[in-house]
Amino acid sequence: MPSSDSLVIADQAAPAQIPGSVAAVVAIVCLAILLLSSAAWGADQVPYDVDPDSALALTLSRQKGTFIELNDAVALALKNATAVREADAARQAARGSLRSARGAFDPELFATAQQSGANQPASSPFLGADVLNTRQSSLTTGARMRLRYGTTLQASIISSKLETNSLYATLNPQYSAFGNVEFTQPLLKGFGPAARGELSAAERLWEAAQASYDDAVLSVTSGVEKTYWDLYAAERDMAVQELSRDRALAFLQETQMRANGGLVGPNQVANARVFLSEQEQALLDREENLDLVSDQLATWLGQRPGLNSRYRPSDAPPIEDQPVRDQDSVVANALAANRSLRVAAIQVESLRELERGARWNALPALNLFGSIGSNGLSGTGQHPIFGTDTLSASFTGGPGETWHQVFGRDFPTWTIGVRLSFPLGLRAGAGERNRLHAEVRLAMEQQTALRRSVEEDVRAAHRELQHAQRRLESARSGVDAAGEQVRIGTLEYRAGRTTAFELVRLSADLATAQQRYSQALVRAAKAAADLKRLTSGGSASPIAN
Repeated sequence: MPSSDSLVIADQAAPAQIPGSVAAVVAIVCLAILLLSSAAWGADQVPYDVDPDSALALTLSRQKGTFIELNDAVALALKNATAVREADAARQAARGSLRSARGAFDPELFATAQQSGANQPASSPFLGADVLNTRQSSLTTGARMRLRYGTTLQASIISSKLETNSLYATLNPQYSAFGNVEFTQPLLKGFGPAARGELSAAERLWEAAQASYDDAVLSVTSGVEKTYWDLYAAERDMAVQELSRDRALAFLQETQMRANGGLVGPNQVANARVFLSEQEQALLDREENLDLVSDQLATWLGQRPGLNSRYRPSDAPPIEDQPVRDQDSVVANALAANRSLRVAAIQVESLRELERGARWNALPALNLFGSIGSNGLSGTGQHPIFGTDTLSASFTGGPGETWHQVFGRDFPTWTIGVRLSFPLGLRAGAGERNRLHAEVRLAMEQQTALRRSVEEDVRAAHRELQHAQRRLESARSGVDAAGEQVRIGTLEYRAGRTTAFELVRLSADLATAQQRYSQALVRAAKAAADLKRLTSGGSASPIAN
């Protein structure tokens, strides 16, 4: 490629082949055109030989918006993001479900107080009254509880007071008490895993809800970081496009002046107009994209930057080269620590707890039951006369005497037995068992698919991070080369050695190279954010020490 000096020399040497007076006129016209072109660019126009980096920095400094730092954006998003709030609400719901499931095994106190009365016409002279009047007060108290293996225990005490007008009642009022401790132990349906299946599932779901909340925090953090870097790239892309538009405008003005001087034809002006029109439309597209990304960040943050404004990034993505751990070790750490995979594993285990219970509940009900108890009796003794005999009470005393007899087990009672219930067909229990078995299989397949997806995402993000520095260096080299092409092409165009169409193509290549450099800057930062989420917030950092 010829140097700029040789191009200028060639440009000056060309008129020497023309007669002297004509050459002088052409030289004066060319000098006037160049002076007018320099004046026409003005302070707001961007000539082709300006430094691209300084021009981009100047263009970025003139953009308007509300600056925000990455840490502030993440903190604001974690406070306002609906995904985090939804996960927190789900976590509270799971906690409530766990508390409810645990409540099924809490001890329960119960009591019943009752009074009743009856008037019974005499059907026998042995009732002791023409109309037998009775009045009874009773109190039942006790406690019951259900154990984790399905055992039900209940202890109760029943005390009563009976008053009557019968002439033959030896105790009036009569106090009686009954104490009883009983148990029921399922041997098939309702045993063990079936008894605590709901509680075990609730415990797993609570763990899953907690892991889902942590995953939501990581996802929001990663999403905000990636959107933040997209905003950084979109802002640079718009600045690059604005520079391209300014270059196109300056190029059109120069081409029009050269056409007025007869140095180029009308087709060159048409090419410049088409190029300017394309750059104007592309600038509108870039501005709309920048506003869109700013709106996406505002959605994450839960608040707008202001009326007719947009967010602007205060931070820049890191560009230093960082050593990356071996890909397989990063994948292994991610598969062990990833929150989404943990949630999937807990959900599988929760369904397995229900399935284990359903296997027992598909069996017939066979319950072992038994009890031990004691009776007590006392009251105010009466001496009824029955014919020629006078009767007397054997147990006299107040209510306390009955309690003494009960706790002393003066009159013990006991029961033992089994109770069988065999539904014909056993379809209800078997159907639930089969349904839960299929649910476990479905959850396991979903877990496998998620595991494969996580591994694929980790490997892709690892490659992005591993190639970041090389990609950045290549993009920077592409910008420098494209800028040099534009500079040389401009000199050749002014020397009449190339066309406006070729210069338009070179300018478009420069804009593309600068936009690729912007993307290269943020791809590594976005890949690091992805890996941070996939490895659960840095517990398995992909960056080597």
